[in-house]
Amino acid sequence: MAQEIPFRQGESIAAALEAQDIQTFGPDASGQDTRFFCGIGACQCCLVRVGGCVTEACLTPARSGLCVERLAGNDV
Repeated sequence: MAQEIPFRQGESIAAALEAQDIQTFGPDASGQDTRFFCGIGACQCCLVRVGGCVTEACLTPARSGLCVERLAGNDV
C-alpha cells in the first residue's frame, strides 16, 4: 500500500523514512533486511527501487512524486 512520506528540502529518502519510523526497507537478494546504516553509500544496506532503478536511499534526495519501493517490489 502506497503512503505519502513528508520530507524536508535536501533530505535523503533514508532520512525521510527514518523520521517516519520506517526502519527496514525489505529483504535484499540474500533475504537480509535492508536498512539505513552508514549514511554515505558505502555499505549499500539501504537499497531501494526508485523509478525502477535500484539506488541507495541514503544518497538519493527525497522529492515530490517519487515512488520508492522495497527491492521485493512492495512500496516502502
